[in-house]
Amino acid sequence: MPQSSPQWLALLSRADEVFYGGAAGGGKTDLVLGMAIECHQHSAIFRRVYPNLFGVMRRAREIIGERAQENKADKIWTFPEGRTIEFGAVQYEDDKTNWQGRAHDFKGFDEITEFTKTQYEFVCGWNRSTDPNQRVRILVTGNPPLDEAGSWVVRRWAAWLDKKFHRPAKPGELRWYATVKGKEREFPDETPTDIDGETIYPRSRTFIPALLDDNPFLSNDSRYRSVLQSLPEPLRSMLLYGDFNAATKPDPFQVIPTDWVRAAQKRWLERERPTTPLTAIGIDAARGGEDFMTLARRYDNWFDEVIKWPGVHVPDGPTAATLVHSELGDETPGFINVDVIGIGSSTYDHLVPIYEAVNPINASEGSDYRDKSGKLKMRNIRAEMHWVMRDALDPVDGDNLALPNDPEILADLCAPRYKVTSAGVLIEDKSEIKARIGRSPDVGEAIMLAHLGNKSWTLY
Repeated sequence: MPQSSPQWLALLSRADEVFYGGAAGGGKTDLVLGMAIECHQHSAIFRRVYPNLFGVMRRAREIIGERAQENKADKIWTFPEGRTIEFGAVQYEDDKTNWQGRAHDFKGFDEITEFTKTQYEFVCGWNRSTDPNQRVRILVTGNPPLDEAGSWVVRRWAAWLDKKFHRPAKPGELRWYATVKGKEREFPDETPTDIDGETIYPRSRTFIPALLDDNPFLSNDSRYRSVLQSLPEPLRSMLLYGDFNAATKPDPFQVIPTDWVRAAQKRWLERERPTTPLTAIGIDAARGGEDFMTLARRYDNWFDEVIKWPGVHVPDGPTAATLVHSELGDETPGFINVDVIGIGSSTYDHLVPIYEAVNPINASEGSDYRDKSGKLKMRNIRAEMHWVMRDALDPVDGDNLALPNDPEILADLCAPRYKVTSAGVLIEDKSEIKARIGRSPDVGEAIMLAHLGNKSWTLY
């Protein structure tokens, strides 16, 4: 049985997606297990990595007892009436495909901010049941994200979590959402809506906060409360009070501070596009796969919204060049910077006959660039790209850039980390960034390419 009012509210909510939690000690894990045990036929419960799953499984043994049979090898509990509960992890981005086609009427994600957005959305694609009488839903639990990698959770439930949201929602209030033409839209209710010949069925979402005081087993435990109270800010406010708006301390090796990007996005909302000609284009090429080919336009210090094409729609260089030419139309950029490592070289080759100033950018090539202090040398062009953008976004000595108010841009530009080596500043490999944020930072790369400048670069 639920042991607190928030647990009851979450159990009885009619939302398709419930986010429960906020503070530490609010009974999150027990709620996930309780819903699976008492309300569903086939459930899957996830943690990001297997070691963190062991505690959940241990608690499941305590609650279930002798009522079901556990297969420890496959991590599945089977009840006499045929109901099942499966435990799993999605440690690496590609691990999400292990759950493709595996239907569950209940999917529970414990500590949701540890997962990437793409992992969550992919796995949830098989939240279904063939039994018309069986409730189908998703429950996620968690605390405020500790870094930018988990901030997608705040954006997904922004109506409840973001104090600056234009139309805030109350705890437990239902809101309806659906993805239309690749972008999420809010709808007034669950009524199916016809858009361009397709019937869209919005799904409901809500957030229910839970605090330590709501947990009858821990609320009077002064030892646990003292642990939370002893944490430094903003971690104390995040875990003790579930404050999603508490500012997290930035990673000292984050290349571009989050606040600098947010300030640039605020300027974008306050300005109109300049009437000057198109200054530059940045293209991060892709061919096949899950990555996107992206194109960023720059008009002086104002950037337009980034254009994206799925890699599967860009099979080769001629197609990429055709897409670029079709997108630009009559606009002629001052210059175009194209990432030519790997598949980008073919895109570059087929753009050269069309436009006058097309620059091949080889990110692994050496660089002579130094930061504004003159103390930090860049190891290669990749480091230069990032540091030029950092210097331009500096709120004191920067170039007053205006960036589109897109959360993907914020995440892409703020995700990279750096280290200082004897050969100069080195930016972490793109594969490392991709593993942390769950996708390739293609949008951010295109923006940095557009801002890099018009220089003569060596292709090979």
